[in-house]
Amino acid sequence: MTGATGAVGAGCLVLLSAAGPAAADDSHDGFTIKDPRIIESSGLAASRAHPGVYWTHNDQDKNGALLYAVDGRTGKTVATVTMTGVGTPRDVEAVSVGSDGNIYVGDIGDNLGGTWSHVWIYKLPEPKKLGDQTVRATQYTVKYEDGARDAEALMVHPKTGRIYIADKKEEGGGLYEGPEQMSASGVNVFKRLGDTGLWTTDGAFSPDGKQLALRGYLGGVSYTWKGDGEKPEREGRLSVPLQRQGESVTYTTDGTTLMYGTEGEQGDVEPVEVAGAGGGHNSPSSGGSSGEAGNGGGSGVDGELKVGALALAVVLAAFLGLKRMLRRR
Repeated sequence: MTGATGAVGAGCLVLLSAAGPAAADDSHDGFTIKDPRIIESSGLAASRAHPGVYWTHNDQDKNGALLYAVDGRTGKTVATVTMTGVGTPRDVEAVSVGSDGNIYVGDIGDNLGGTWSHVWIYKLPEPKKLGDQTVRATQYTVKYEDGARDAEALMVHPKTGRIYIADKKEEGGGLYEGPEQMSASGVNVFKRLGDTGLWTTDGAFSPDGKQLALRGYLGGVSYTWKGDGEKPEREGRLSVPLQRQGESVTYTTDGTTLMYGTEGEQGDVEPVEVAGAGGGHNSPSSGGSSGEAGNGGGSGVDGELKVGALALAVVLAAFLGLKRMLRRR
């Protein structure tokens, strides 16, 4: 969530987001999160064990280290999972479900602009039965090879199980790759694969692992995945719905739809169908949303950006800047 930095004018120039797929038993319709406890839904992940259910969390939950399972048909919470063994979370920004049956939670935010000496990733088995329960998690300590940074996107590759993080910078961030094997006793150093050129708020791999989608507040970009240790190839921009504060994205489990979430009370999750769904070289539709200006590391306002979206970007940047100032007090 939050963590917006810099001037309003700069903030409104970084417009990004992502799109992806869905599963045969998943609902491809949008929904509204009904739980009054969920007011800062900062991450979203489609459950593998329970079709049609989505995992989410607050970025700073006063009630503890919690995950919420939300029914995508009703928007109601059907399970609350309390994580133990993880200490006190600082700024939980992302969630991803691996093909190994585990949920990965990214306590990777840093609203002070990258001042934490380290951040954490939590891993816990996805519950086989839904219902309120306590689950012990494994905690991993994470550092970046080029210094501390703010991040909100954590993605687990569905084939290799490797963890990736995209950091969040107004002038365009980078993509980081974790070690092949994570250590629960040592420090896990994430290495930079390259620039994204995005102000990334979340990301997701397609279920077949062939595409990576990264989103921001007002747009997004799709990439062709090239494999471990390789910088992904930019395909094109994504159709991202206009939302209050677009913070999350996940593919449905069949890979046909990207589900985009927003923060705030009664947060909406909106679906966008993926053109050429199922992977391959067909990139998601680029209609109806803003993207970044070029293929490189910079960012800018796309030529097709509507005046209304630009005005909203200014308001959004001002709001996020104020919110950050208040948090520092």
